[in-house]
Amino acid sequence: MVPPVRKAVLVAALGYFVDMYDLVLFGVLRLPSLKGIGLEGPALTEAGVLLLNTQVAGIVLGSMLWGALADKRGRLTVLFGSIVTYSLANLANALVTSVPQYAALRFVAGVGLAGELGAGVTLVSESLAPKERGFGTTFVAALGLAGALTAGLVGARLPWRTSYIVGGVLGLGLLFMRAQLLEPALFQAQKRAAQVRGSLKQLFDRKRIGRFVPLVFVAIPNWYLAGILMTFSPEVGKALGMANPPTPAQSTTWMYVGVVIGDVIFGLLSQALRSRKRALYLAHIGMTVGFVGIFAHGKGSPESYLGWLLWLGLFSGFWAVFVTTAAELFGTNLRGTAATTAPCFVRGFAIPVTLSWRAMQPHLGTIPAASVVGAVCMVLAFAGIWAIPETYGRDLDFVEE
Repeated sequence: MVPPVRKAVLVAALGYFVDMYDLVLFGVLRLPSLKGIGLEGPALTEAGVLLLNTQVAGIVLGSMLWGALADKRGRLTVLFGSIVTYSLANLANALVTSVPQYAALRFVAGVGLAGELGAGVTLVSESLAPKERGFGTTFVAALGLAGALTAGLVGARLPWRTSYIVGGVLGLGLLFMRAQLLEPALFQAQKRAAQVRGSLKQLFDRKRIGRFVPLVFVAIPNWYLAGILMTFSPEVGKALGMANPPTPAQSTTWMYVGVVIGDVIFGLLSQALRSRKRALYLAHIGMTVGFVGIFAHGKGSPESYLGWLLWLGLFSGFWAVFVTTAAELFGTNLRGTAATTAPCFVRGFAIPVTLSWRAMQPHLGTIPAASVVGAVCMVLAFAGIWAIPETYGRDLDFVEE
């Protein structure tokens, strides 16, 4: 029999695997699915931006819903509700015949996807001792990010409608394992002690906004990378002079090979250095090199472009460190809210990132516009790392007053 703590880590990891599969799948299937419902030419890019931003809007709104529920009702309530929501939405995605239908279902899927990571990481963080916490969340994130790699492989080989069905079935199949989990003892004790739980107003008040906003800034480059350089790799590659630019499926696969490896490296590095912030600084320096490299040296060669995506994926693999920090920064009565909303607000930055890129394209061109947006993202990220406190080894048995 698997010990309860190990089962919690495993089930959280498998849940995040399905979550990332479904989250990334639209980027992989954007072109074949939109062509499949009759779109072509420039409409493919315009509809792609609309659908991506609709999904992201659902994620941002869903994060506030699931985050509050995680602290008010429990981590397991969110793990059940979120996976049912996005699994059913992805099954329905296999039946769409128009852009409005597609947009509505990507919004619902986004709402569901918002709850998985934060609730899972909170559950694992509260179940493990401080010295083990980083290892547990690294395993969750690494296995979860392998779901994104799987989306790239499945989306390149199966028809787009079948790929959505696979994601829905995987999610619903995980519910049985989740039924055997229990809430962490730390959360059960907090329910009896704290009067205010899951309050968004409390999370965003003057005491805590200075922790939350810089934390969100730390991971903005990840969704610049995924939202532009990966999802729109055909458009970016063409602007770089490639006759046959990489497909989204190829870009997703190469980038997430790096992400999975990097997630293990930086998760373990934060443990070895006994510092979340040092690991984050090193990751962001590597990302800066990668962004310069992809625009300066990725011209004309799909292989070079994919190689730089692999590099960027490797150094964007600080996601485990980021979500662990989110859980460690806040007390038990706000931990689920913070750990759920922070990564989803990061994903929400895909909206201003992609819209800014599109708005600047007619004036600057595709590549200069992408370079400007990327530079702004990196400046905000370094400022965020500088502003947040170190959380390594923090005792999580505290509440926010």
